[in-house]
Amino acid sequence: MAMAENEQQYEFSEFSGEFVDDGVMVIIGIYRPAGTNGDWTLEVVDQEGYSTVWDDLFATDREAFEEFLATIQRDGIRSFLDQSIHTVH
Repeated sequence: MAMAENEQQYEFSEFSGEFVDDGVMVIIGIYRPAGTNGDWTLEVVDQEGYSTVWDDLFATDREAFEEFLATIQRDGIRSFLDQSIHTVH
């Protein structure tokens, strides 16, 4: 089966993967369109499959990962849970 030409392929950063803190596991996705030098998207998926995606893009994958760590430090990993009541200020 041929892949649709408009289906975007992504390059994932080495910083992507599982992250566990305070007994909570999330999946970090740091990615950009494959074959480009574009900016990186940061996405965190919780154990229930809810996704948090940053509006801002990052010049480097390291900057995206550092923003994730800063968010954990500031708000705690549990801030990614209960997306139905999660508010971004």
